[in-house]
Amino acid sequence: EHPTQTLCDLYTIRKERQTVKGLRIALWGDLKHGRTVHSLIYALARFGATILFCPGPGLEMPEHVLRRLSTEYRGELKRCRDLNQDLERGFFPINAIYMTPVSPHQLAMLPDISIRVELKAGVDALYVTRLQKERQAPTVEEKELLKGYPVVDKKLLKGKEFKKTLVMHPLPRVDELTHELDADPRSMYFKQAAYGMPVRMALIALLLGAKEVKITKEQDSFVRKIDYPVYKRDSGVNCPNAKCVSNQETEVKYIKPEFKIVSREPLTMRCVYCDHDLHPQYIASSDWHEGKLESKKYHSADSHWARKIKPENLIIFASEKEAQAQQFKPSSYARK
Repeated sequence: EHPTQTLCDLYTIRKERQTVKGLRIALWGDLKHGRTVHSLIYALARFGATILFCPGPGLEMPEHVLRRLSTEYRGELKRCRDLNQDLERGFFPINAIYMTPVSPHQLAMLPDISIRVELKAGVDALYVTRLQKERQAPTVEEKELLKGYPVVDKKLLKGKEFKKTLVMHPLPRVDELTHELDADPRSMYFKQAAYGMPVRMALIALLLGAKEVKITKEQDSFVRKIDYPVYKRDSGVNCPNAKCVSNQETEVKYIKPEFKIVSREPLTMRCVYCDHDLHPQYIASSDWHEGKLESKKYHSADSHWARKIKPENLIIFASEKEAQAQQFKPSSYARK
């Protein structure tokens, strides 16, 4: 993620529109690998924006980001189909919409099909990102990704939905945002860059105690963060993200995997370091009945026991072999 860039982005939006709540903001380009959009999306949801997802082919927002968006921020995520068809027709493509609880009822009735954005209020901000070449898998052909990568130019912005749209970009750009837009009054990306220094200076001043900020209830975020219980036991599986810091050879000696327990149905853990989700296979309770060995049993994570065991007593196993190595026996609810 890129939290300080998100502060600059939010500052730009608020300075130009005086609010974030209720705005329609489109995220455009490489939504799969872009660090800036992964930070920005949570901030936009927290402050009550409606988010339009406009990815390049094969560069959709990761599922773990969408799951967190759906579980933590009380809004509704609607998916759309046939993105490539819209790209070929030259439409403004979206493949998903996240609607806040305060969105108009009509938005919640949008059909689950690919559509052109024809909202009377238009798009308030278009956040463009470059193709993250350095983060692509080695087997992915760059030419194929660039072939269908959406471009923002004057032709696109002639659409009525972009009449008052703020065009934003974290920079640097490649070919996804044409230079002909630089003089357009809707273009905000140079302002974003200029705001970077004072915004980060303000953050440093706040962290060092040079400035104090009092936030009233009215100024607080639209959605409050959920305080999930954290799983810190040594047993259990590691983060499924191979690039997570907890899986790096240089760090495994110094940090242990930690997960937030974000759901019980199904049991879902979220890595505190990289936000990737994990769905355990087997579980047990450290509070086995009266300490009797015959009561020391493990269960399938999708059984009703996942809801009954208190977070502080939860034990996760990567396999039945691991559970049995710790002298746990299979219960009648263990997967056969």
